Amino acid sequence: MDSKIPTFQHLIGLCHTYIHKEADPKKAQDVVFNAKMRRPGICGATETVLVDKEVTKTFLPKIIDELVLAGCEVRGDKEIKKLGLKINLASDEDWETEYLDKIISIKTVENIDDAIGHIQKYGSEHTDAIITENYLEAEKFMNSLPSSIVMHNASTQFADGAEFGMGAEIGIATGKMHARGPVGIEQLTTFKYKVRGDGTIRP
Repeated sequence: MDSKIPTFQHLIGLCHTYIHKEADPKKAQDVVFNAKMRRPGICGATETVLVDKEVTKTFLPKIIDELVLAGCEVRGDKEIKKLGLKINLASDEDWETEYLDKIISIKTVENIDDAIGHIQKYGSEHTDAIITENYLEAEKFMNSLPSSIVMHNASTQFADGAEFGMGAEIGIATGKMHARGPVGIEQLTTFKYKVRGDGTIRP
């Protein structure tokens, strides 16, 4: 970070999963759990879940119960905190923290525009996902964010060079600036990957 020459930084993976009001409950539960708990310490792990208000009292409690049972600390805003004593109240710092641990923050949003605004403010432009059965809303989410990887109904844990068929991330990466190490004109091209699934999780 203190380099005197221009560098490409690949430091923070503050990834989000947004549960839209038209999400399939089973897909949402499977994807959120996998996105956080498969490997909590990687840059593609979901750190913050955004959820439409309509979902908070329907199937969100089951998602929280599964996370807590697996040893994950859940931190939520005031609305989420009302769901139970097992949830800790989140601070403003939580929305900008990459935990790299079994900790997740959950925030209530009004709608998709609110979710996009939150990610634009706090995200790291790494990987962000939406869970919804509404294709048009999914496209709006994926097109509105400048993230390197945007996903629909898939776990953020797929953010990996090998999963993208690139081989090991030595000299390459899934970031917008694809190359690592010495670069030429071709390597200065930026990339944005769109991943579409159907409740798809990474083994």
